[in-house]
Amino acid sequence: MPILSTLRRSRAASLMILFATLGLVGTAGAFGACSDTEPAADDSVNDSASAPIVRTPTYGYEIVATYPHDPKAFTQGLQWHDGRLFESTGQVKESNIREVELTTGRVLRQQDLEEPYFGEGIVILGDELFQITWQNGKAFTYNPKTFARQKTFSYDGEGWGLTTDGSAVIMSNGSSTLIYRDPATFKALKAITVTDKGVPVSQLNELEWVKGEIWANVWQSEQIARIDPATGNVLGWIDLTGILPAMDRSGNEDVLNGIAYDAAQDRIFVTGKYWSRLFHIRITPKS
Repeated sequence: MPILSTLRRSRAASLMILFATLGLVGTAGAFGACSDTEPAADDSVNDSASAPIVRTPTYGYEIVATYPHDPKAFTQGLQWHDGRLFESTGQVKESNIREVELTTGRVLRQQDLEEPYFGEGIVILGDELFQITWQNGKAFTYNPKTFARQKTFSYDGEGWGLTTDGSAVIMSNGSSTLIYRDPATFKALKAITVTDKGVPVSQLNELEWVKGEIWANVWQSEQIARIDPATGNVLGWIDLTGILPAMDRSGNEDVLNGIAYDAAQDRIFVTGKYWSRLFHIRITPKS
């Protein structure tokens, strides 16, 4: 997403409330003033008050390897396919799809997206690379070997992230809804709502299919949601707080965004918008 201060404040506020509710950051009291008057004790609720609170598991991470990443890339999508790393970038006049050399971060080839389009997520399914746009209502397909454009589709609403279950194309739009689309027509097939203990999880951004789960960056956070595609329930959270260290920051960086999974070698890669580093990580139990 572009850098819009007003939008960020409102969305950031909603995220803080959500994460406080889920026990991911702070406590509810950190986000609002406490009442000066405490409620009277009620013996009738004392038994239930002692019941344990079941929280969604939260996982940490270990950095296995660190690789260079183009700090001018406003990363919108990341994809590992047939031993190659693909990336899409955003911003009008700067959007493109590219193949990147993992070990050096060097752009091996690139296809620019013309004005007025603002590029978003990508996914490769079969012999097509799908790319969506933010507010333009257009999706494009390319030959992943040549980047030659093949098809153009239209859709309603915003486009944020893409992944696939091997059959449908799965799209996020910044809400708590994931839309399954027919890859032949891009028509909506079904939609699921993502919730954690009944609380909708909005701002779902870049997506990746990992071992039968949908993983989703949550915009303006350093959290990745692990989602059950059958129910939309959040199975766990991956807390990547602080993954880009201060020594690797210039002050121009934007949010964490970009997940790629190498199924052949069971490797997970993550990066962010304008980040100078891309990380191979291992997920570890946390709580």
